[in-house]
Amino acid sequence: MEHDILILTATAASIGFIHTVIGPDHYLPFIVIGKARRWRLRKTLFVAFLAGLGHILSSIVLGFLGLALGIAVTKLEGVESIRGGVAAWLLVGFGLAYFLWGMRRAWRNKPHGHSHLHGPGDEHDHVHSHESGHYHVHGESGKVNLTPWILFTIFVFGPCEPLIPLIMYPAAKHSTAGVVLVAAAFGLATILTMLVIIGLSSWGVSFLRLGRLERYAHALAGAMIFLSGLSVQFLGL
Repeated sequence: MEHDILILTATAASIGFIHTVIGPDHYLPFIVIGKARRWRLRKTLFVAFLAGLGHILSSIVLGFLGLALGIAVTKLEGVESIRGGVAAWLLVGFGLAYFLWGMRRAWRNKPHGHSHLHGPGDEHDHVHSHESGHYHVHGESGKVNLTPWILFTIFVFGPCEPLIPLIMYPAAKHSTAGVVLVAAAFGLATILTMLVIIGLSSWGVSFLRLGRLERYAHALAGAMIFLSGLSVQFLGL
């Protein structure tokens, strides 16, 4: 029994790793939002950690609830599938809304010029934008930043389909320690993989200079999140 649980634990960790790597929705939103909003790396990783934790715990709670109520694996997987569809469409909706907001912001921040006349024959043009793109450490324009909470909510809805059947074997053997061990291995592998990919990618992206496209950073982030949601919904990534 202990040997079987150890093999299942190793399998859970491997599946958690693969499940995360092939799912761009696990890391892409944090990378592009962190870049667009100029978050420090530690903030990006902290937001990703909380979202990943909510992502794992929601499926674990659902699994334990199913076990307590005696619900079959197929029905639990059906619930997870529904949750997956909801999460994908939430990601699509958030990406689209963020893209439109980013385009509006970029348009309002469009550089334009004014002529200044200081005296006879002394005239020059001054080019500026009404929004300088400056970011304060505690937020943007003094407003509460809801973006991390939106990402967290979407990830709570996001299912971990591979986890449910993995915890069913130790549960059937009435091994609470086995269920906890398998769930912990899957969760740790998932969250650590997320953080490593996000950390390395965010560090690399920090060297990227968009130049004149900088004012479209939010719109580009929204577009990538939108496409990420579509890939999850229609390609099953």
